[in-house]
Amino acid sequence: MDHSETIVNLAKPVRKGLFKLIFSRFFIFALLIILQIGIAVTVYLRFQEKLPTLLAIQWIFVFVMIVYLFNSGMDSSAKLTWMLFMSFLPIPGAVFLWWTQSNFGHRMEKKMVAAKIQESRGFLEQPENVLQEIGRDGSGTDDLSKYLNKTGCFPVFDKTSVTYYPLGEDKFAAMLEELEKAEKYIFMEYFIIEEGYMWGRILDVLIRKAKAGVDVRVMFDGMCEMSTLPPNYSKLLQKEGIKARAFSPISPFVSSHYNYRDHRKILVIDGKVAFNGGVNLADEYINHIERFGHWKDTAVMLKGPAARSFTLMFLQMWNVRENTSEFEEWMSLPGCEEEGASGYVMPYCDSPLDEYKAGEAVYMDILYRATDYVHIMSPYLILDDELETALCFAAQRGVDVKLILPGIPDKKVAYSLAKTHYRALHDAGVKIYEYTPGFVHAKVFVSDDIKAVVGTINLDYRSLYHHFECATYLYKVDCIADIEKDFAETLAQCREVTDESIRKEKFSYKLVGRLAKMISPLM
Repeated sequence: MDHSETIVNLAKPVRKGLFKLIFSRFFIFALLIILQIGIAVTVYLRFQEKLPTLLAIQWIFVFVMIVYLFNSGMDSSAKLTWMLFMSFLPIPGAVFLWWTQSNFGHRMEKKMVAAKIQESRGFLEQPENVLQEIGRDGSGTDDLSKYLNKTGCFPVFDKTSVTYYPLGEDKFAAMLEELEKAEKYIFMEYFIIEEGYMWGRILDVLIRKAKAGVDVRVMFDGMCEMSTLPPNYSKLLQKEGIKARAFSPISPFVSSHYNYRDHRKILVIDGKVAFNGGVNLADEYINHIERFGHWKDTAVMLKGPAARSFTLMFLQMWNVRENTSEFEEWMSLPGCEEEGASGYVMPYCDSPLDEYKAGEAVYMDILYRATDYVHIMSPYLILDDELETALCFAAQRGVDVKLILPGIPDKKVAYSLAKTHYRALHDAGVKIYEYTPGFVHAKVFVSDDIKAVVGTINLDYRSLYHHFECATYLYKVDCIADIEKDFAETLAQCREVTDESIRKEKFSYKLVGRLAKMISPLM
């Protein structure tokens, strides 16, 4: 049977081009937000005309915000960006800084996320023998686990088998196979879902499973309703028996909470099998359609007790706005153990609403502890000072640091920004490569043949500071050899960034990158 002719699509086709743009939800919302900003500016200017004595108070406020900025825990690059903003527009810049730091848009959401994390503690227990085993070799994995457990509930598990998929189409085939085996529940949390061949094939299975009594839940980021899905898509799925919701849906009101998106990619089945990695549910991720050349992405499948960590992560986000708790119901279901599985597995997630930078901390821990090599794949390179220092220091002390980035970008500004880091990294000994066949969307760290991370966390400000993220930390797992092999095979298809190529880089990239770098923490 030709499955491409039988895929399920729920949304009605829409007209393309200018008509689609003008009558789109995005266009209407953008107009309403611009209108709100315009009203606020008009009111401010009218007050300033009638009450010139407010000028002194305004400048006192600017000074107070500058003092606050210098004493905040904000990254130094972000502080410079805000200072630049306030040097050109002192009063609007100070007001905007106050507005974003006051947390009006996400203060309640922050409390709810923290409450769900606290409520979920105790549903996953750390096997003591595992911590003792990994603590004997001095790798620091036990210390990393203790740190991550302060941010959430992230035990280290053994008896979990891990399969690595070097391409999105490999993960897709495995997903379809495992979905067919679901008996109790299917939980899916993805940043992007777009109707087409990939999602249609998956949706066909989900609808059948829901009708068979399996609890099927789908959560996608609210931005999908502005870009890849219609605003009523959750209702369309619910009509098919699938529980669905958008995380942080966009509404036509100015708010700072829109900056915090759910960038996770999670599929967990019956608490026994879980998938994680960079692959979203859209056709370019499996090279069914071509966007930006060949799409290089990666994923892992877990079978065993570590899969239940993704059940917990999903339930934390699914229930963040609910008064009821489902942890007892779902976390009490029996998992499974893969006897004979090698190594240790630690799924973890990162929230932009707490004081921890878990995603960046794990990457830096790998860089600082590496003795032989650290090999990295990332679609973006927009670094803060700490992470750039860690990369340079690792290379300067003799660690083989190699970094694969896209050869064909999906975003020209981000591509230009990445190039602003090339000189400092190259001079420190970091070897940089660009994937000539197309776009690298993989988020992979592999080090010393014993450590690896595969997940959703990019090397950019969005992932490290502004998104909800997740990843899988692997220690002494057999598939680490597969990850390193895939890195070597991908490297063979790359061009190396050299001193000469940096000097001869296109002027347009240099100009755009240097200008964009001034506001890179806001991107």
